This record gives sequence, structure tokens and C-alpha cells, in this order.
Amino acid sequence: MTDLSTFPITRKWPARHPERIQLYSLPTPNGVKASILLEEMGLPYEPHRVSFETNDQLSPEFLSLNPNNKIPAIIDPDGPGGKPLPLFESGAILIYLSDKCAALGREDFVPSDPAARYETIQWLMFQVGGVGPMFGQVGFFHKFAGKDYEDKRPRDRYVNESKRLLRVLEQRVAGRRWIMGDEYTIADIAIFPWVRNLVGFYGARDLVGFDDFPEVARVLAAFVERPAVAKGLAIPQPAS
Repeated sequence: MTDLSTFPITRKWPARHPERIQLYSLPTPNGVKASILLEEMGLPYEPHRVSFETNDQLSPEFLSLNPNNKIPAIIDPDGPGGKPLPLFESGAILIYLSDKCAALGREDFVPSDPAARYETIQWLMFQVGGVGPMFGQVGFFHKFAGKDYEDKRPRDRYVNESKRLLRVLEQRVAGRRWIMGDEYTIADIAIFPWVRNLVGFYGARDLVGFDDFPEVARVLAAFVERPAVAKGLAIPQPAS
């Protein structure tokens, strides 16, 4: 029987299935990257909801796993060498889970060709360093507290940068089924939850001129139609 009791986080979120990957998350654009990939891979996992409403992310238990107090984070009870591995940062989690599946001989959503692998990681970093931070700032200045600022220059700065990133993405997927061509990868799993959030939850479709990016819209539509994506977007579910 796997024992995860040495991890303080399990005191707040007990592991009912300690032999499974433990996922601590919330259905945000960053959080669903992990749940979508886990659903796509079919790896057994146990999700735990980290509620921002009650500041779960600031609790000592959560900070013991991720001192940066951000979701998602995981514990893999069967990590390298058969030892439990705690991990945070969504990009690192996607790469780790992909490598784990590759080692198991299962579909890993990263090209096997070394050059294509690094190109995929390149686009993953495009999301981590650009798309996420810029789209998130648009959300703050358009939907949340920042919308009340009379000075719209901060908002417009992030809107313009988001438009630029969408143009980069538009050029990339033109003539391609997915970011890497015919192969669906962790780059798509990283980027398109953020695109979906920008035009959906943030309500910034008109603000960023999303209709000017038909190729991005096409790939987004294909992305949300995937059964694993539809399921992963709702995990972890609210407490009943």
C-alpha cells in the first residue's frame, strides 16, 4: 500500500487512492492543463479541489507542496526510482507526465523525433511565458477589479500584446491541424484553455478582435470537441 502520509498536504486533502497520481487543482486555464492531459493519457489520478474562495492555496498544507501557492500541483506516488515525486508548475507537470507515459510505452502527446520534441516544448514555453501572463492581465483589467480603473492604458497595453500573440498563433496554425501539424500535443493542451478563457470567461472576444483570427478559432473548436478536453475542463468539480 502506497503511503503518502509524509506529505503534509494529505492532512488537508486525504488520499483515498494513494496509489494514484494526486492532483491539486482548480478548473482555471492553468489548472485544466494537468487534468486534460491526465484524461487524454488515461492515467489513474485522484483530483483535489484547491478553492480560491477559501484561500486553500495559502494554507500551510498546500504551501508545503508548492511554496509559490499556485495550482496545479501533483504528487506521483510512483515517480522516478519508484519514489513519490511532488511537482508544481503546469509546464513542468505536462513534460513530466508526457515522459512518464513515454517510459510506459503509452501515447505521450509529444513527438518522438528529438527536434520536434524540442519544438513542441518551445510552443509550450510560448504559452507559459507569453500567452498565460498576457491573457491573464487582460482578464484582470477587463473582467475583474482592474475594469474599474479610469486609465485604460494598462488594459490596452495587455490587449495589444494579446493581439500580437494571437497573430503569432494564427500564423502558426494556418494550414495545420494542430500547433505541431497533424499531431496533437501538450502545446495545444497548454495554449487553447487560455484562448478559450480569453474569449469566454473573460469576455474579451470583441476587445481583442478575435474574429480576425479564424485559424485560431478553428483549432479552438476542434480542441473543445475532444472528449478528454470536455471532461478535463470540469475537474476538479465543486464540492457537493
